[in-house]
Amino acid sequence: MLQAAPLDTVMRALADPTRRSVFERIVRSDQISVAELTRGSGVTQGAISQHLKSLKQAGLVAERPQGRQVFYSARPDGLDPLFDWMRHYDLFWRDRFSDLRSLLKEIDP
Repeated sequence: MLQAAPLDTVMRALADPTRRSVFERIVRSDQISVAELTRGSGVTQGAISQHLKSLKQAGLVAERPQGRQVFYSARPDGLDPLFDWMRHYDLFWRDRFSDLRSLLKEIDP
């Protein structure tokens, strides 16, 4: 079955709307600095740094220091626990719809 800890970490990281917005900005760029993420975000650099820390702990972003700046890029494989969880429920619902289809055929031949 699925491991709860990685899934919980990813879901917790993406549950916050500001953090999700930061993650989406990182995904849309090849790499982006903290200063660029702070600009136009409406939150402080300290808040952005905290959001980045959560995203990094969840395995959703990678950082690359370059001199005094740190650049962030998305780690697509960080979403794997979420995709695995969703895939589990996709199969669950497919089976249920198949059962419903069979039942409806029995009721109305």
